[in-house]
Amino acid sequence: MNSPYQDYLNNVKEKVSSTLDSTQLYQFKGTVSKLLGLTVEVKLPGLKIGDLCYIETYDGKRKPAEVVAFKGETAQLLLLLDGTGIGQGSLVISTGQPIIIPVGDFLLGRLINPMGEPIDGKPLDTTNAMWRSIEGPPPGPFERPIITEMFSTGVRAIDGCMTMGCGQRLGLFAGSGVGKSTLLGMIARNSDADVNVVALIGERGREVKEFIEDSLGVEGMKKSVIVCSTGDQPPLIRQKALLAATAVCEYFRDQGKKVFLMTDTVTRCAMAGREVGLSIGEPPTMKGYPPSIFSWLQKVLERAGNSPKGSITALYTVLMEGDDISDPIVDIVRGIVDGHIFLSRKVAESNHYPAIDVLGSISRLMSAIASPEHKAAAGKMRALLSLYRENKDLIDVGMYQPGSNPRLDIAIEMMPQINAFLQQRTSDIVSMDSTINTLVEMMANVDI
Repeated sequence: MNSPYQDYLNNVKEKVSSTLDSTQLYQFKGTVSKLLGLTVEVKLPGLKIGDLCYIETYDGKRKPAEVVAFKGETAQLLLLLDGTGIGQGSLVISTGQPIIIPVGDFLLGRLINPMGEPIDGKPLDTTNAMWRSIEGPPPGPFERPIITEMFSTGVRAIDGCMTMGCGQRLGLFAGSGVGKSTLLGMIARNSDADVNVVALIGERGREVKEFIEDSLGVEGMKKSVIVCSTGDQPPLIRQKALLAATAVCEYFRDQGKKVFLMTDTVTRCAMAGREVGLSIGEPPTMKGYPPSIFSWLQKVLERAGNSPKGSITALYTVLMEGDDISDPIVDIVRGIVDGHIFLSRKVAESNHYPAIDVLGSISRLMSAIASPEHKAAAGKMRALLSLYRENKDLIDVGMYQPGSNPRLDIAIEMMPQINAFLQQRTSDIVSMDSTINTLVEMMANVDI
């Protein structure tokens, strides 16, 4: 039997050994040999793809950069911020690890950049923080619980006709100026998520404060974390915003929380990835996007979903340039996610908000999680909307004679009720149960 003194020595040895194993005992340093745009070439041993390095400027500041490629014995780094003050021979220090950010409950109500630094003018207390890499693997296919629980967004058109499940990923496809930011704010305020994480990627600087104050509001901000990288920043830091936001989601998910991730927009993130790929010599393919961006998107979007501990429900906004649905990013995201919501410019022009094209939108999981009564009522509404749309031109010019088609007569009669159901003011708070009951009652006597 060991003496107390021997037990004490063994305990000290174990702690020292553990500390040494986790401590970097050496540090690689090198110098800048070439700087072209945001690309820095460095001769520095021990580097690997994804390592975060710091480059010292002539005025004593440190500029972060990431290892993205190798060219012979030279490593190519991309600056995460601007390169002001960097010159030939500037000292480069490797951290030996990727970007890590502090995560914890202290992030709620805060605005941070992809490096985990506060940008809302207030200090960030990271005393009890966990530090997490922004890179990470998605949950394994057999580790994901099957989605069985409905996720309430608080928006009648979504909850009623394209019901989401906890852990589902949907794409929100929209052109510019049709109300996607307003819709995201409505969901953030009214959803039943425990935590909202919002990734604002490539936004105009003025829109960040507008989104926080007008779209989110005080109530929405209390349970939200915003990760922001504006459009004036270098492409690599914009691309990292989605990774950092996903890492924050994973922390709260591992605490057993129901997390809602909103990304505005994946398109600008992909554009940043295009700039990164082209700057390191990748060949351009469709619309100039390098091949790596498509596999990168697949990997990042797969990180959302259910885990044995909690769930990440995600809504990825995709900007359709010129309302072009054949854009490669639109196609790739629509193929990855579990459903899509289209915002229509024609619907918005008729002052119908949220401007959701119900017939063009679908949730692939609604049939598995909604009740039979709910699915039947939603199906009847879609049938009436489709019938009315097919004959809208005849109705508008007065060429349709009432009584010619009994089913169309029902559609015409029901349209005011349907539009009233689908329209919603930003201040309206509607529960999932209320939405389903209203829809079922409205369609109860409809025989179509």
